[in-house]
Amino acid sequence: MTTFAIAPEVLRDTISAALGDKVASIKVALGEVTVTVKADAYLEAMEALRDAPGCKFEQLIDICGMDYSAWRDTEWDGPRYCAVSHLLSVSLNQRVRVKVFCPDDDFPVIPSVMHIWNSANWFEREAFDLYGIVFDGHVDLRRILTDYGFIGHPFRKDFPLSGHVEMRYDEELRRVVYQPVTIEPREVTPRIIREENYGGLQ
Repeated sequence: MTTFAIAPEVLRDTISAALGDKVASIKVALGEVTVTVKADAYLEAMEALRDAPGCKFEQLIDICGMDYSAWRDTEWDGPRYCAVSHLLSVSLNQRVRVKVFCPDDDFPVIPSVMHIWNSANWFEREAFDLYGIVFDGHVDLRRILTDYGFIGHPFRKDFPLSGHVEMRYDEELRRVVYQPVTIEPREVTPRIIREENYGGLQ
């Protein structure tokens, strides 16, 4: 028997009823439901999304970090760091996006959801590595994409485009060495050349 997805407005209302006062905001845009949950109710909300009738989000598809410090080139009024999860219910054929903001910009911490979905392991490590978001309760929160000695978190909007250090092979020492970046940052604007009447345009 084929199960068809319900209308996003119906899913929004179902999730809102299941989470109650754990919801900070919930909306439908472009046919997708996005729910922002309160940081102090994050774990309870995620467990409810997995277990509640009408939700049954058995799978965690992704977790990523976000840095809102320069959101849409305007001044952002709110916490800087956010973790965004995408959940899938195979049994009910529905999806939801869940956002939670870290309460402290200087030390962004939220609970790990590894005990709810074990697929969170590497996703949370990636968000930690790239954004510096600490997932409290994670069993092995190490960097996963950058080098062991890497300094900083490269997806933060205040991280320099050229980075802080570079590595090269030293012929005399016969090994790889690290040194301060010697590349001067520059902005490159691509030059676009089109033939006359390209694509039928005048």
